[in-house]
Amino acid sequence: MYNVIIVEDVKLELKGTEEIFRNEIPEAQVIGTAMTEEEFWPLMEQQLPDMVLLDLGLGGSTTIGVSICRTIKERYPEVKVLIFTGEVLNERLWIDALDAGACGIVLKTGELLTRGEIRSVMEGKNYVFNQPILEKIIARFRQSVQLDVIRNKAMLAYDIDEYDERLLRHLALGYTKEMISSLPTMPFSPKSLERRQIDLIGRLFTPSEQRGVNVTRLVVRAIELRIIDADNLVADE
Repeated sequence: MYNVIIVEDVKLELKGTEEIFRNEIPEAQVIGTAMTEEEFWPLMEQQLPDMVLLDLGLGGSTTIGVSICRTIKERYPEVKVLIFTGEVLNERLWIDALDAGACGIVLKTGELLTRGEIRSVMEGKNYVFNQPILEKIIARFRQSVQLDVIRNKAMLAYDIDEYDERLLRHLALGYTKEMISSLPTMPFSPKSLERRQIDLIGRLFTPSEQRGVNVTRLVVRAIELRIIDADNLVADE
């Protein structure tokens, strides 16, 4: 047997969650429920649970659950926290909850809460998710892999080496060639970088497109081809 506290601010959903535990997870005992943060902390002082099932949104706030989760892990690191939330579109909030120490996230869609998810948390597993959130994760993973494939093909097709990528990335960040040549990772003079830039224009554009190509157009082309990632532009410094 293990003890659980449920934190949920919608009375109907709270009753429904209690029913799930009562009917489908008999080895878990609900020792307390709270609809607000003020109700929750006294429960923790009365009897420490093995797990807290925590809604992220309480009293109209979508972030208070993350704060509660972080405090639980700071004060009671042995207590496991599973997020049970209706925030089905706020993916940043999921990351914040995991960073705060949550063992996993169950979205209030699809199959809802199952015995298997509770058991996985109690067995010490991390990143416990239900089917709806797994589908979103797989979709993002598939997109990421596909973009990597496109990038690798472009790097090969246009014969891009590490210095080409570094030059394009820093141009995208607004560096001048003088600034780039001063980087320890770029052992080239400004004139050499100018020649490399002209060479890149020759590789990334057809002869009819090359006239009038400036740095901005070159960078845009590199982003279009996924040679550099506009979402992950980080300077070597």
